[in-house]
Amino acid sequence: MSRRPVPAWLRVAPTGFVLAWGGNHFTPLLHVYESLGGYAPWQANLLLGMYVVGLVPGMLLAAALSDRHGRRPLAIAGLISAAIASLLLAVGMESFLVLCFGRVLAGVGVGVGMSVGSSWIKELSSAPHDVAATATAGARRSSLTLTLGFAIGAGVTGSLAQWGPLPGQLPYAAHLLLCLLAAVALVTAPESLPRELRARGSLRDDLRVPSAGHPIFVRLVLPAAPWVFAAAGVAYAILPSTVEAHLGDSATIYATGLTVLTLGVGALAQGTVGLLNRLTRGRALLVGMSGMTVGMILAAVASSLGSPVVAAAVAALLGASYGVCVVSGLIIAQSLATPRDLAGITGVYYSLSYLGFLLPTILAALTPVLSYTGGLTIVAVICALCLSTVGIGLRRPPRSAASVEIDAADDVPAEEPSAAADLTLSR
Repeated sequence: MSRRPVPAWLRVAPTGFVLAWGGNHFTPLLHVYESLGGYAPWQANLLLGMYVVGLVPGMLLAAALSDRHGRRPLAIAGLISAAIASLLLAVGMESFLVLCFGRVLAGVGVGVGMSVGSSWIKELSSAPHDVAATATAGARRSSLTLTLGFAIGAGVTGSLAQWGPLPGQLPYAAHLLLCLLAAVALVTAPESLPRELRARGSLRDDLRVPSAGHPIFVRLVLPAAPWVFAAAGVAYAILPSTVEAHLGDSATIYATGLTVLTLGVGALAQGTVGLLNRLTRGRALLVGMSGMTVGMILAAVASSLGSPVVAAAVAALLGASYGVCVVSGLIIAQSLATPRDLAGITGVYYSLSYLGFLLPTILAALTPVLSYTGGLTIVAVICALCLSTVGIGLRRPPRSAASVEIDAADDVPAEEPSAAADLTLSR
């Protein structure tokens, strides 16, 4: 009896999972660095957001290079960067500079996972690699892989830090081992970008992503994308700080639980995007942004109350909104791309999304003059303005000759156009 071969996309998924793990397993350690490392809250939050410094340029450069040289070499480079990052973080507890450098390298790894890994999974989720996949399968599979890596990585790290020895070192050793295992799976994955479709010319030209200037991207994706990880950052970096006085020695495990809750609910919510698009005639992004706005308002309320239970409920709402927004935004962004700039538009989308991860650092730095409650109130107002922008963009799509359909039907094969798609966005 012959075994069924492992689907091609599942051979790449461990790499995306491990790279996401390496980016987010620092989150539940914020209390560890404040208590054992002696770092101020703004320093700990700066370390949390520091990997955006490596993520954004790393993501865009990796996307351009992978469009030129294929997905595999850049994915391997991402694994190497993530492994070195964990090594530096494991030995650098006493040096803020070393920790910063380690977090930047971790960001480079996440950038590769989100641009190159997501593009590779999407390409392996369509013909000829997967003829049964639906049109939205690639976006859902890649975003779910990353979300699970973010969530499980934080959960395991927080548990090791709370109950295991060497809380500043053991979690990173575990991640190093996972990097090696992911590399073994990666070498069996087929390259998905044929040589004839690879970008040519100068690297400078490759870094240009024309699709990012498309009116649909500007009106819908641009105002929504930063809130994807702003929601996550508020949920598991800011909310634990607002209730820390009520937690005692359980601060680390509470932050871990909130991270897993936020991203776990987000993972479940990602599977509802197709249904939401059908029910709302293609407006799942608007649903996600509405939940995001309500979540930010309630985050300000939770900060004022200082209740761990209320904070957990708000984190769940923000997690659900994160899950809906990350997939619906990615579907729209990738629908605008050609094969030669798929990784590029994916990189731009996630780069914009990750700008929101700087929000906890900004809010923490402002606490001497502005409380978390006041800061979150301002954030909620800005989020409501972005919600209005997305709503207007969906009501008045730009006009031109060609059209792009956002396929909301989960049961339609990727190679067939969807008659059930409710929203047609004009190029």
